[in-house]
Amino acid sequence: MTVSEVLVDRLLARGVDTFFGVPGTQTLPLNEVVDRRDDLRFVCARHETAVTHEAWGYAEASGTPAATVVIPGPGDLHAANGLRNALNDCTPMVHLSIETEPEVRGKGGIHETPPDTYDNLVKENVLVETPESVAVEVERAVEVATTHPKGPVRVGIPKNFLRMETPQAEVGSHEPADPPGVSPAAIEDVADRLRSAANPVVIGGNGVRAAEATDELRAVAESLDAPVASTYKAKGVIPEDHDLYADIMSSGSTAALAGCFEESDAALAVGTDFDAVTTQHWSYDLPDELVHVTMDASDFGSGYEPSVALLADAKKALSALVDELEPETEDPERSGAERAGAVRAAKADRLADLASVDEAPFTSASVLGTLREALPRNTVATGDSGGFRLWAAVAFETYDHREYVHNGSWASMGCGLPAAIGAKVAEPDKPVVSLIGDGGLFMCLHELHTAVAEEIPVIVVVANNNDYAIISAEAGREYELAAHEYAWAGSPASFSGVAESLGMASSTVETTAELTAAVEDALDRDGPTLIEVPTAQDEPQAGSWLSADE
Repeated sequence: MTVSEVLVDRLLARGVDTFFGVPGTQTLPLNEVVDRRDDLRFVCARHETAVTHEAWGYAEASGTPAATVVIPGPGDLHAANGLRNALNDCTPMVHLSIETEPEVRGKGGIHETPPDTYDNLVKENVLVETPESVAVEVERAVEVATTHPKGPVRVGIPKNFLRMETPQAEVGSHEPADPPGVSPAAIEDVADRLRSAANPVVIGGNGVRAAEATDELRAVAESLDAPVASTYKAKGVIPEDHDLYADIMSSGSTAALAGCFEESDAALAVGTDFDAVTTQHWSYDLPDELVHVTMDASDFGSGYEPSVALLADAKKALSALVDELEPETEDPERSGAERAGAVRAAKADRLADLASVDEAPFTSASVLGTLREALPRNTVATGDSGGFRLWAAVAFETYDHREYVHNGSWASMGCGLPAAIGAKVAEPDKPVVSLIGDGGLFMCLHELHTAVAEEIPVIVVVANNNDYAIISAEAGREYELAAHEYAWAGSPASFSGVAESLGMASSTVETTAELTAAVEDALDRDGPTLIEVPTAQDEPQAGSWLSADE
């Protein structure tokens, strides 16, 4: 077997059966092997920046990694944006870069960059030094990528190795390392602290998603009758129509959520690092009795001082806590559902006027509310970055932790459409919708063609206000710049026209009734669809609107 065949076989044996890439002369020996296989799928993107975002969307929606394939140098550096995003989000990925040949390395070969360039972009950067070590290194890459905390692993393989037929080192059984649990004594102590609280609150973070511990989180919250707030990245960690769901921690969270935290006398925070984006620079006033469960010891005390710090896997800690709490679940004095309901009602009141707009130019809240009603409950939605993403995080309800895909603190624009493509490949039986603004779509417009060429039936809803509105708003508010300094209203774009030119079904809607009809048509269509929705340049931003007291 050639090295390329060994590489593909080892990935398939570990369950990695989907590849995203852009071919180049360096990758062709591997592409040739991939093309012969009928037990894997290769999605050919139009730009390397989309490749890693597509694999990220695939893993976020499915929980399992995909592989990415690019050329060295420009390919790797274009893909680096998505690699860093996946690293921040603890998303597993195996990134294959077809490297410069060893005998050429350091001598100015085409596309050459020093391999250590990528050390801080991935969980581990592996350079294959000999053709005989490919099987071992690929196995190790998958193991590292899928071991908590998960993340992307880069594997650099010289092109001249790919066609070699060399004996491979024997590879033993490789499974992800078992994540840490907690001692019974520690769990008993935590249970006692939470049971004794009159108004506990639960915070679910991305670690709960990664550990597939959402059922356990919900069971703990129900045992405590405690409101649940999800961190920004953990949207969907509890169904947003659950009686105990309060709100998402983000720039668009309401003053009512802050009030819920302030009135709580104990908090259980699981799987979060309390980063600046989630906490709005640690502006939430959390109770002194704070039980913090995380996999990274450096998270403790980085934003809030815990009363109990548990270095543990979310699923193991929550499972043990469920068992410990179960004997004493009834407390007639608890009012968690009422407290959570008050937070949701406050948000609904703030959204009511904006959500009632039924013709163009729409508000983001009206678009998102209409979409939520028109789309099936199990729809996978992907967000981008920018103002529309902030609205989507707070105004588009989500009911499962794998059915809302958006990035965390990296917050790169241009990821939403590629993520939707990856999510649809991962979940072909679920509707997938990309919720994206015009600024974000301009940064990944080429992937409309990928969706058409690869026959991936995503629904792209682009909110078009002809402006980098969230930037323009701050420019006019905080600086001596015009109110719409970064608008392009004088040269408006027709995204539906672009989509049509690429062979994609498209429309521009002027009423919410037309939007509903367009979504229904898209759901019945075998191919991809773009729906352009004109939105108002002067609509308020989610953060300033929802966080206001009135």
